[in-house]
Amino acid sequence: MGIANKWSIGWGIAKALSEAGANQVFTYRRDHSKRALTRLNQLLKQPGHIVGPCDVQNEAEMAQVFSEVETHFGGKLDILVHSIAHADPKDLTGNFLDTSRAGFSFANDVSVYSLIDAARRARPLMQHGGSIITISFHGGEKVVPDYKVMGIAKSALEASMRYLANELGPHAIRVNAISAGPIKTLASSGVKNLRSMLDFVEKAAPLRRNIDLAQIGNTAVFLASELSSAITGEVLHVDSGMHILGVGPGSPNP
Repeated sequence: MGIANKWSIGWGIAKALSEAGANQVFTYRRDHSKRALTRLNQLLKQPGHIVGPCDVQNEAEMAQVFSEVETHFGGKLDILVHSIAHADPKDLTGNFLDTSRAGFSFANDVSVYSLIDAARRARPLMQHGGSIITISFHGGEKVVPDYKVMGIAKSALEASMRYLANELGPHAIRVNAISAGPIKTLASSGVKNLRSMLDFVEKAAPLRRNIDLAQIGNTAVFLASELSSAITGEVLHVDSGMHILGVGPGSPNP
């Protein structure tokens, strides 16, 4: 859930899962995303099945999508990838103090509640256990300038992930988050000074480089597989080690 184009984190994960042999179903929100997804799907080693549309704020569309998933997979689902986040662009500019009530509700509904809703619908299909993976960012743990209301949403997303991990654990369903370093995606394009963030990570991160989609995808394959069978409720950072530093954009260069 959440592939908009070739820069999407969801696409990097889809490619890696395809290489690992996964039989996938994809959702989309808008027609232009469907067109892009259709083209990308043909590039996969093992093309998936496209269902949708799926606006996560639309109960009917969510119900229809999971009904189609159930039919396509014969009532059995092993992996759910939630790669969805969105906020009103005007709430990513100016002061966080000026976040609108509507904007706050929108960001959290789309970016956080959608995980809870998707997990609830996926649980009956994960009859023999499974893995649910969501995508976070360090702005949910620490203040990242210009991330604003999305930082609050990511913090709530990580907390929701932990509560879901606790409740779904007895069903052998693991729930984890990948906290990806800054990377150019459609969602991140609304974050002011993204370029400076990328430049800073390249200079300051322990590995002295930015991340790419393949690295996120490989981590998702690990979390989806039995290699991580004892890991749940975890936020796994894929950010070249940036999260361990007490610095950020605007700090003196190392």
